[in-house]
Amino acid sequence: MLPLKEDDTYAVLSDQGMADGGGRGFYRHDTRYLSSYSWKLPGFSLLVWQTPRPDHLVQHWSLIEGPSQVVGLRRELTMRRGGFSDVLELENTSLQPQSAEISLDLEADFSDLFEARGWYRSQRSLTGLHYTAEDGQQVATHLEIRPESPSRSWVFSLQPRETVRLEVEAHFQSPLEAQGVELPSYEDWQARFPMPFEDEGSSRVLKQAITDLRALLFSLPEGLFPAAGIPWFVCPFGRDSLITAYMTLPWAADVAKGVLTYLAKYQGQVVDPFHDEAPGKILHEVRVGELSRTGKIPFSRYYGTVDATPLLVVLLHEYWRSTGDFALVKVLQPHWEAALGWMTTYGDPDGDGLLEFQPNAKGLTVQSWKDSGDSQSHSDGSLAKGALAVCEVQGYVYAAYVAAAEFYAGMNEGERARAWEDRAAQLKTLFHQRFWLPQLNTYAMALDGEKQPLRVLSSNPGHLLWSGIVPEEIAPKLVATLFSESLWSGWGLRTLGRGEVRYNPLSYHNGSVWPHDTALFAGGLLRYGFHQEVLKVAEALYGLAFTQPDLRLGELVGGYAKHEGEPPLPYPAACRPQAWDAAAVVYLLRLILQIDTKEPVQGLLALRQVKLENPLG
Repeated sequence: MLPLKEDDTYAVLSDQGMADGGGRGFYRHDTRYLSSYSWKLPGFSLLVWQTPRPDHLVQHWSLIEGPSQVVGLRRELTMRRGGFSDVLELENTSLQPQSAEISLDLEADFSDLFEARGWYRSQRSLTGLHYTAEDGQQVATHLEIRPESPSRSWVFSLQPRETVRLEVEAHFQSPLEAQGVELPSYEDWQARFPMPFEDEGSSRVLKQAITDLRALLFSLPEGLFPAAGIPWFVCPFGRDSLITAYMTLPWAADVAKGVLTYLAKYQGQVVDPFHDEAPGKILHEVRVGELSRTGKIPFSRYYGTVDATPLLVVLLHEYWRSTGDFALVKVLQPHWEAALGWMTTYGDPDGDGLLEFQPNAKGLTVQSWKDSGDSQSHSDGSLAKGALAVCEVQGYVYAAYVAAAEFYAGMNEGERARAWEDRAAQLKTLFHQRFWLPQLNTYAMALDGEKQPLRVLSSNPGHLLWSGIVPEEIAPKLVATLFSESLWSGWGLRTLGRGEVRYNPLSYHNGSVWPHDTALFAGGLLRYGFHQEVLKVAEALYGLAFTQPDLRLGELVGGYAKHEGEPPLPYPAACRPQAWDAAAVVYLLRLILQIDTKEPVQGLLALRQVKLENPLG
């Protein structure tokens, strides 16, 4: 898969740079504007291709006779908001006249993203490259091709050294245009972030992550917003965008502000079971494709996430700490107070002090970050039933309560601050009592509908360290468990421990390794003073990126144990690039620099060293 993107428009292409079946195509606003876009180049071979930036593809095709090229073809495909340009330049490099045939196959099916993924099927009546949706919205693909050819086929007769150009300009007409803020240039975006590594390889990994974060941005009236990942998650997301924004602070504060502002604006207002909405609840995702707009699926504004609401408060607190901008805390006060209200009412329907969710058969049955339907299991392999209280979510709630106390203290409302301090302390005590498994030296992954713990080893407790809900005296035991052979693969934390009944190293959430998950664990290690262990995690994740041809951390990799000289097994359907994994690279840099202010890191890392000039102090 070859992804290209700029703002709200992206392409999913084959390795040859074509849209030629499956889920490939050119997309905008959850709609596939071109389902087929494929150059036919008889006799030509693709010699080299590269993507200097994620919005730009450069290829060289060659027509070779005997030992020499007779016609060379350079292709440059450049994405832009609302369309793309595609330029082919042919040159006769021989001493004799040459002929080259080219044709272009293209088709637009205007399928909804969920149809392109194979999740839904519907019939459409199309008029060429125009379509009127069921709700009356009109979409179209406009093409300008030079030189013109009604058949979209050309035969070029080239004299020696002669060159010709073939140009395609595409515009994807959408009724959902909304003028947002201007995206930063790649150069300005890159300049925001420090590049303190002496090791060239580490610098390249970091630069690729920063470049991907810029590529994933799209523009909304409320500000900059990071898409969760390509190919299927170029839309506003709650959990993913909140964590991505958290990880990229302090260097991308405007992204955090855009995420907070947008999610606050569309905070839940009413009780709506179809969309899983409730007053004060924060969005899971927003889709604007035809299926969502017409109510065939619930994702037009879907609130089926249990953790985005506390994470909004957590991000706002980190934003304030990073920028000193308490004015935004005051502006968003009605929203974070509504979020706290949801956590203590709708999010806790039985009033036991724990946040939980009911599975929704029409939406997501699991509404925490491990959202596959088989991710929550007991030690015998049976799936948990009923309302689930997932462990890491309680940590997020604890961090949100602590943040609320500090917000009120900052506004000189001491009594309200103390009330939320007390609530946080009570949750910390309750959580340890209900979730701690002394036989396993870890916390239960969740409590099921009958309040029975899921007694399995999982990566989820790494998030508990990140949130600060773990008692100081318990932290060393938990850290030892997370670094045990059952959970630590060498590349990162397995989502489910090796040896558990449902363990599968190439499953989505039952034994695979997710870099962002492991990076949050590293943040927890720093919180509790495990500095050398933070560096161990950083070594593992940067080392994982080193093994990838594109130097990216993929969404997830297989959970097999690391063997020297062998890369991790890839997960076939992983997003690349993916926001919170690119952000994890930046977050690890932040953690390393924070350690370096307390005890010099220089010389402690085998793969890279940090220069003495530390931008964090």
